[in-house]
Parts: sequence; structure tokens; C-alpha cells
Amino acid sequence: MTSRTLASPPPSREASPQFHDGKFRNPAPMHEHTLGEMARLWWDVTFNKPKGTVPAQPIPVRPLTREALLAAPDNTLYRLGHSTMLIKLAGEFYLTDPVFSKRASPVQWAGPARFHAPPIGIDELPPIKAVILSHDHYDHLDHAAVKALDAKTAHFLAPLGVGDRLVAWGIDRAKVQQFDWWQGTQIDGVRFVATPAQHFSGRTPTDRDSTLWASWVILHDDLRLFFSGDTGYFKGFKEIGAKYGPFDVALVETGAYDKRWPDVHMQPEETLQAFLDLGGRWLVPVHNGTFDLSLHRWQDPFDRITALAEERGVSLATPEMGEALDLRQPQPGRRWWRTVE
Repeated sequence: MTSRTLASPPPSREASPQFHDGKFRNPAPMHEHTLGEMARLWWDVTFNKPKGTVPAQPIPVRPLTREALLAAPDNTLYRLGHSTMLIKLAGEFYLTDPVFSKRASPVQWAGPARFHAPPIGIDELPPIKAVILSHDHYDHLDHAAVKALDAKTAHFLAPLGVGDRLVAWGIDRAKVQQFDWWQGTQIDGVRFVATPAQHFSGRTPTDRDSTLWASWVILHDDLRLFFSGDTGYFKGFKEIGAKYGPFDVALVETGAYDKRWPDVHMQPEETLQAFLDLGGRWLVPVHNGTFDLSLHRWQDPFDRITALAEERGVSLATPEMGEALDLRQPQPGRRWWRTVE
């Protein structure tokens, strides 16, 4: 790992091994859809959705308060929705991919709407030591949330180029650090390493792959956490596991998959294999339960990964939104999604 202090100047994207011909690239070539494939996909997503992609009833959410969070023990994780995790380490709070808006969209009058409200609002959150970002898609980087979090957040950690977006949005450059793969930093004894992922980036039709995407390794004392961000299955999981595993808890993408975009999101079978490659002890499936971003039933990611974990003897934790998860001694949790149509 290349270690950098929070005062280090940002690395140049042109110097990144991932940057070629004006864009960031994955090590392995990905399938490029033809215009016909894109048209069929757009038609299915717009007019041919199957039933059950959105819950017909409210899903269970455990409300959180600032007082309860401040009183919570260290090494506790809370799912706030989709890929937004609140993690308490060494008395401080860290937040991954914060999305609090009603829609994961460039506008709030159209686009995928939340199945549930966040368990706690940004105003009620305690001070955040650092926000950790995996990439710049709307379901992971929420402009309104970033602006609202600015006043209570000490640091923003992001892949190359994503930090530039934050600065353009008005975040103080001194609070923003951006990293290439295998680069990292340390904050109050907690170590962060940006690690590879197989995905893409962009927020408009003209800026695809202008910023980098990443997964993250989070280390504190002897606790080892992995956060996948968004990714297809690739050989990088084995390399990450060899360098930083075994992981006590691996938060791995399990949702918004489809056979038509296999390179950028994983089927549950691939999620399980990625977890095994990482050398994980407990698997927490994320990137599910909040937005309708595919053509599968909203419960399918939970059902499929649960069956696969049982078959392979993998320890699986499926906390409700807002439920505390002890990272030292995780509990499986109940199959809450089966209580909702």
C-alpha cells in the first residue's frame, strides 16, 4: 500500500495505472452493449418490469437517535439503507456512500425512489469523522447528502476524481482526500485503503469513466472490514484477501444484478465466491433493500444469498435497517424481508 497523510497533495489521475486515453479503465475489458441491446434494456426497465421489484408494504426500519448512537459501544455497524453504513470505531463515526435523498437520481421528481426512510436524518447524526466514497453513481454519491454532511464531517475519502467533484460542490479541499487503488491513509488509528473494484463511473451521458471506482479496506486494531462498493466479480478479490484478509466482516454487493450487465454487478453466486476469495468470517449483503435498480424481485438478493450461505456453511448477517450489528460478534439476524410482500 502507498500510504499518504491527510496533508499530502492529491495524486495525478494521469499517473494512475488505471487511466488510459482520457478515461479510467478496468484491468479486464468489459462487454460493450450495442445500440440494439441498450434499446431493449431501456424498454424492459421502463415498460416491462416484472411484479415485485418494489415492496407492497413498508419494510421494517429501526429508528435511531443521536443519543443512542453516542451511547453505543465501539465496533458497531448500522445499515442506513442500500450501501450507506454508519460504523462506530474508537469513539468516532464513519459513513460509507451516504444517500439520504428520496430518489437515487439527478432530479427528485423522477428516478428510483426509496422503499423506506433512513433510520436517522442527517441533522440528527453525531459528528462524522470521515465519509468514505466508493464511486460517483447517484445511488452512492448523493449531492444533497454531501452538502448537508459537510458541516459535521471532518474528512471525505474518495477515489481519484470523485474528490474533485466534492470540491466543485463546495467542500473545502483541505477536507478531501482522493486515492488510487492500493493507496490509503490513517485517521485517529483507523486505517483506510482504497482497493480495486470492477465497475464504471459517471453522472451524465458525457462523463463516463472520468472518475475512478474502488472498494475499501478498513482496519482498526485487529478488526478487519471490507466494503465492496459496486463491482462485478473479478480476480482482484483474491489479491485483496491475500494482502489484507482474512476479514472479520465483509460488506459485499448483493443486488441490482442482471445477466445483461454481468461485468459491473455480481449475481449472488459471485457474491459468495468473492467473499470466499476475500477470506471473510461474516458476510453482510449490501446494495439491496432500498432502491429498485434491476428486474428482479426486491427480496431475491436476500433469499438467494441466504440459501447459498447455508449450502456452503458461510456465516451470514442480515441486519434490519437501523439495527445494530456487533462487528466483533455478529449475529445472523432474522429474515425480516420474508415478513413483507
